[in-house]
Amino acid sequence: MRTTLLVHVVGGTIGIVSGFVALYALKGGRLHQGSGMVFVWSMLALAGTGAVMAAVKAERLNLVMGVLTLYLVTTALLTVRRRVQGFHWGDVGAMLVALAVGVYEVGLGFQALNSPGGTIDGVPAAAAFSFGAVALLAALGDARMLAHGIRGARRIARHLWRMCFSLFIASGSFFLGQADVIPEPVRILPLLAIPAFLPLLVMVYWLWRVRRGRAPRGLAGAGAPGARPEAGARPVVGLAG
Repeated sequence: MRTTLLVHVVGGTIGIVSGFVALYALKGGRLHQGSGMVFVWSMLALAGTGAVMAAVKAERLNLVMGVLTLYLVTTALLTVRRRVQGFHWGDVGAMLVALAVGVYEVGLGFQALNSPGGTIDGVPAAAAFSFGAVALLAALGDARMLAHGIRGARRIARHLWRMCFSLFIASGSFFLGQADVIPEPVRILPLLAIPAFLPLLVMVYWLWRVRRGRAPRGLAGAGAPGARPEAGARPVVGLAG
C-alpha cells in the first residue's frame, strides 16, 4: 500500500497543479492542451489509487467518490476526443456507472442520517447526498446525449463542468479534507476554502460564457486536450484571448 499511497499523493499533487494551469491557460493553446492531458492522466491515477485504498479500509463513500472521479474525467475527455454523435455502448456503460454511484451515495446519505453521529465513515450525510445528486444528474445527461446526440454549446458545457468538478473533488479533498498536512501558520479554513472551491466558481463562469454563445476557442474547435474538430465549429476566443 505504500506504493499505492505514493502514486495517490503524486497524482493528486500533479493533478491539482496541472488542473489549475489548464483552467487559466489560453484555451486552445499548447499549454492548455498539454496541461489538460497531464491533468487527465494524473486524475486517473489519483482516483484509481484512492478507490483501491478506500476499498481496503472499507471507506464506502471514498470508494464511490473515486469511481465518480474516474467516470467524470473519462467522459469529459471522450466528449472532445470524438464526435459525440450516434450510439456508443461505452456511453451506456458510463451512464450505468454514474447511475449506480448516484443511487449508492444517496443510500449512504440516508444511512448517515440514521446513524448516531449523522455521518457515514466520518463524512456528513450532506456530502453523500450532494455528490449522489451530481452523479444522478450526470447519468441523466448521458441518457439525454444517447437519445438526442450532443454538439455545439451542450458538448462544450459537458466537457467543462465534468473537468472542473473533477478538479474540485481533488482540490477540496486536499485543501479541506487533508488540511492537517498543511503547515499550521497557513492552515486557516477560510483561506483554504478559496483554492478548494475555486474550480466551481470558474466552472460557473465558463458555463455562463457558453450559455451566452462565447465558448472557449479550443473546445469549439480542435484545441481541447485530445480534441477532434466538430463539423462546422467556429473557434471563439476564450478567457485569456
